[in-house]
Amino acid sequence: MKNPMMRCADFRTSSHSAGNGECVEVGSSAQRTVVVRDSKDTGGFWMAVSPAGWREFVSEVKTGSARLS
Repeated sequence: MKNPMMRCADFRTSSHSAGNGECVEVGSSAQRTVVVRDSKDTGGFWMAVSPAGWREFVSEVKTGSARLS
């Protein structure tokens, strides 16, 4: 059974996506969290982060200061 948070999430893919299926989908849930999942495996692993945490991550990616490893 899927987590109820997943049913509430309204997922979207970035307009900057290359359209090759190798991206993430981001949504917001009824619990006021940001939910992120793999666009190739929509029923698989997902993670939820606070809106503030997501804003910080996006800001760091845009400025090039994100440490992704």
